[in-house]
Amino acid sequence: MRITKRPARTIQLPPSKSLSHRALICAALAGGKRVSNVVDNMDIDRTCDCLTALGASFVRSPGAVNFLTPPSGPQTGAVLNCGESGSTLRFFVPLAAVYGVPVKFIGQGRLLSRPMAPYVDCLTPNGVTLDQTDSGLTVSGKLTPGTFCMSGNVSSQFATGLLFALPLLDGDSVIEITTPLESASYVDLTLDALAHFGIRIEHDNYRRFTVPGNQQYVPADYTVEADYSSAAFLLAAGALGCDVICKGLNPHSSQGDRAFLDVIVQTGGQVDWIAPDTVQARGGDLRGITVDVSDTPDLVPPMAALLCFCKGTSRIVGASRLRLKESDRLHAVATELNRLGAKITEGPDYLEIEGVPHLTGGKCHSHNDHRIAMMVALASLNAQGIVEIDDPSCVNKSYPGFWDDFLQL
Repeated sequence: MRITKRPARTIQLPPSKSLSHRALICAALAGGKRVSNVVDNMDIDRTCDCLTALGASFVRSPGAVNFLTPPSGPQTGAVLNCGESGSTLRFFVPLAAVYGVPVKFIGQGRLLSRPMAPYVDCLTPNGVTLDQTDSGLTVSGKLTPGTFCMSGNVSSQFATGLLFALPLLDGDSVIEITTPLESASYVDLTLDALAHFGIRIEHDNYRRFTVPGNQQYVPADYTVEADYSSAAFLLAAGALGCDVICKGLNPHSSQGDRAFLDVIVQTGGQVDWIAPDTVQARGGDLRGITVDVSDTPDLVPPMAALLCFCKGTSRIVGASRLRLKESDRLHAVATELNRLGAKITEGPDYLEIEGVPHLTGGKCHSHNDHRIAMMVALASLNAQGIVEIDDPSCVNKSYPGFWDDFLQL
C-alpha cells in the first residue's frame, strides 16, 4: 500500500479498546445492563467470544452490547480463542479458574510466546495449574482465595486479571506486587470500571491490593470514552503540520496515554481544547526531549515518529517491555523508521533519536503490528519520497477505520 495523503479534517475518534475490554467483562459478570460505544475491532471480538465460552448471555449490536445473564461457567474442555489479544488472554485466565473447570486458551501470532510466568508463580499456590505447549495454554484447578505475589515489571494485565476474578471468591485475598508496578494507569482504568459495577478494592500505592471476597457485580450502564492511544497518531500528525482535529476525547480521562498531549507541549508544539471533547495539536519549532515510557509503552510508535523531526537529540527510555508486544516493537520502531531515513540508535531499553528535517521514503514492513503500521503512516508526512507498507490491514486489531481517517482529505 502506498501512503500518499495527509489527514486534514475533524475526526471522530474510536472508543477506547482498553476500556471496552474492561467494561464488557464487568458488565458480563454483573449479568445485566448495556455497554455503549464499544470499539469494533478484532481484540474486542475475541473478548466477546471468551465471554460466550464462559457462559455469559448477551446481545451484540453495532457499537453496543446488552447483557442478559452472568457467566454460568465453561464446559469441560472449552477452548477460548484469544486471537492476538494479550489483554484477553491475561484477563480471562483467572476468570476461567474461578469455575474450576479445565479450559484451553489458544491464540495467533506471538501471543502464546508472550510472558505468562507471573500467573504461573502466583496461581499455582492458590489451586490453579497452567500447562503451556505450542498448541495452547491449559488452565485447570479451582482458584482459591489467599495471597497472590507477582512482579510488577512485566505487565499490569496480570494484576487486572486477578482484580476481576478475586472478588468472586468465597474469601478475602491480597495481591502483593513485588517490584514497582509499571503501567499503573491501566490498573486505574480497571479499578474505575470495577467501582462502576459495584466492586470494592483498596490498594496501598499499587504495592498491595486488598480484595474482599463474596462480592457481586452490580448491573450498570456504561459508555466507553474515546481512545487516547489511537488519538496519539492523529495528534502527532497535527504537530507535524496537518490540519486535523480530534473529537470525542475526555480531557479528564484516567487513560495513561493522555500523556501524549504533554509530550507534544514538551517538544514545543501546542495543544488547544477547542470544545469540551475536541482537541487540536499544532506544530512549532519542535525540539528533542527525553521521555520515560514505562507507564505508557503504547505511545512509543507515534512518539518516535514525531521525535524524528524534532531538532537535536531525543531519548525514549524505560521501554524494555516493548520487546514483548505483538512484535519486538522496540526493534521494529527503530528498523522501520531507519528504513525511511531516520537516525535512531536502538538500545536494550531505549531509543536515541537524532532529529532530521525530513525522511527519504521507502518500503516498510508492519511486523503484523497495528501500531507499527500506523507509525509508518505518520512518518510519511515528512518524507520526500513515496512510502509503502505491507499488510496495512493489521490495523484492524485496534483501529479498523484508521486508513479511512488518515487518507481521506
